[in-house]
Amino acid sequence: MNKTYDRWFLLITFFLLGLGALMIYSSTAIVSPAMSKKDVTQFFYFKRHLFTMLLGFAAMFAAYRLRPETLNKIALPLLIFSFLLLILVFVPGMGISAGGAKRWLRLWPSTFQPSELVKLSMVIFLAKYMSAYNYRTDSFASFIKPIAIMAVFQVIFLRQPDFGAAISLGIITLAMLFFSGMKLRYLLSMAVFALPVAVKLIREPYRWKRVTSFLNPWEDPQGSGFQLIQSFIALGSGGIKGVGLGESKQKLLFLPETHTDFIFSLVGEELGLIGAGVIIFLFVVLFVRGITITNRAKDSFVYYLSFGLSIMIALQALINFSVVTGMIPTKGLPLPFISYGGSSLLVNMAAVGILLNLSKGEDSRRVVDRTKELVMRKKALRAVYGNKQF
Repeated sequence: MNKTYDRWFLLITFFLLGLGALMIYSSTAIVSPAMSKKDVTQFFYFKRHLFTMLLGFAAMFAAYRLRPETLNKIALPLLIFSFLLLILVFVPGMGISAGGAKRWLRLWPSTFQPSELVKLSMVIFLAKYMSAYNYRTDSFASFIKPIAIMAVFQVIFLRQPDFGAAISLGIITLAMLFFSGMKLRYLLSMAVFALPVAVKLIREPYRWKRVTSFLNPWEDPQGSGFQLIQSFIALGSGGIKGVGLGESKQKLLFLPETHTDFIFSLVGEELGLIGAGVIIFLFVVLFVRGITITNRAKDSFVYYLSFGLSIMIALQALINFSVVTGMIPTKGLPLPFISYGGSSLLVNMAAVGILLNLSKGEDSRRVVDRTKELVMRKKALRAVYGNKQF
């Protein structure tokens, strides 16, 4: 039994956070004339990111202090709370619109994106749900309940609209159901049902434009394909060793969103294939360490929770890598721990805090489902004494 948390997991997280802060400063230190008119200095984004990191450390420490049984108890209330926050983005005066989407809440001193909390809440809820005594992997009823909850959240995501969050939540939910041993025919039936819905959503003009620009960005190099082409140029310009920290040319108003969704392209340009490869390697190690926590767990709740959190972080990183390298259509998802973006950073650092707690392996404090325990005792008594009243 481990007495301490996984130090390698924490060290990798710290390294990614430090590199992220460095790259955010590099991508935002040069102030354009339009930014200077708004009194934005070279340290504007860097200071805000450092402040978010401080809040993230507080969230990580608070999550680290939460015992698994506490997480088990608050799973449903947390899911309901995240649902209410998601609804509040549509309330005038509370929700903030940007780029034609309404995804953020106005919270001092910045904004918050509830969809990030929804993913964390859903993972904790699914871990509780799948570790319950009445969860059966051969039961369609056990399968359809989390699918229905997922669908409700996805409908709200699409109303914002936030197609990326809807897809991410769907993959996380199905991955956890598959991991629990849910019958494959149920999962395949869900895929068959979801396919025409996905096709209809993708056929929306602005989404379809992203698909066509992904297939052939050079068809419209100054329009829909501009961002992806500039990402390719950034990655290609870096070579093996990179052009040097702070020496990027693509960040000079060529590549959009260099400090958020496309920060990995900046890493590839300034730090080269070596720097980009190190980041990918660290995320792989982070995922492997998370799965190691899963394999050591003796309690089913801890087992599913550690797997779900590991998948949540790894999936977001994988999607970001795939987008900036042109492997999937462009979708705005930040790179965990590295991109500028408060909501994602806070939630991912909270997830790290939970995983660090679970890595201690204190399964002597087993999460006990009292209802399950009583049912098992009754079954045992009936097996010995027959169908008497107990």
